[in-house]
Amino acid sequence: MTVDLQDVPGDAVAPARLITLHDIDRTSPVPLYYQVAQRFERAIEDGVITPGAQLDTEVQLAADLGLSRPTMRQAMQYLVDKGLVVRQRGKGTRVVQPKVRRSLELTSLYDDLDRTGQHPTTTVLSFSTGAPDAAVQKALQLDARDEVISVVRLRCAGGQPIARLTNHVPASRLQVTAEDFQNHGLYQMFRTAGIVLHSANQTIGAQTCTRDDAVLLDLEKGAALLTMERIAYDDHGLAVEFGQHVYVATRYSFEMSLLAT
Repeated sequence: MTVDLQDVPGDAVAPARLITLHDIDRTSPVPLYYQVAQRFERAIEDGVITPGAQLDTEVQLAADLGLSRPTMRQAMQYLVDKGLVVRQRGKGTRVVQPKVRRSLELTSLYDDLDRTGQHPTTTVLSFSTGAPDAAVQKALQLDARDEVISVVRLRCAGGQPIARLTNHVPASRLQVTAEDFQNHGLYQMFRTAGIVLHSANQTIGAQTCTRDDAVLLDLEKGAALLTMERIAYDDHGLAVEFGQHVYVATRYSFEMSLLAT
């Protein structure tokens, strides 16, 4: 059945009209709950499902799509955790107002720049594969005999340097070259490799610009830099990335939203 999404009323959204059995690929390595949640997320962000709209129950949606209730419950919880919907006892699940942002958006700088039409460019400063040092080994939960891909890149947009990015990835999870890093974002390559990111531990800080970074980032020595250290995990709970980045404070900022629980 083909349904015009524009015909879905804003105050009573039937999820089965937004997702059909054809939208779910049961042979894909992407979990079923994540496929469903992503379809809803796109519909909410695109305005197809409007703020205040009430969603059908998990029981109804699970029945319509031929999925289990635990799978549907996990999909809805994903949307709740991202701040896109709220559950109210006796009132069901409703889409929140646009000003409520997701609690964590696990994207890369390349994705952020590309999505906003800023045409990112990348220069690979170093690329190597070898044994991890103690810090990388601990962050990625590896053995000393495991190998990691380590890459340092300069990311630019609009002709200006934005960040120096240092990433470490288990070599067993990704088969890539320096040229791949030159032409693609890391998370883009993860998606191509079938790696589904699920969560991350992230620490944001600040530091002053060193002499080397001043030359690289076209700044004065001592200028303000934002720092971010991230360990990202896939949907199996395995660490797939350890990133240590510095950003030009006057050209980039982090936005976070907090949800009351």
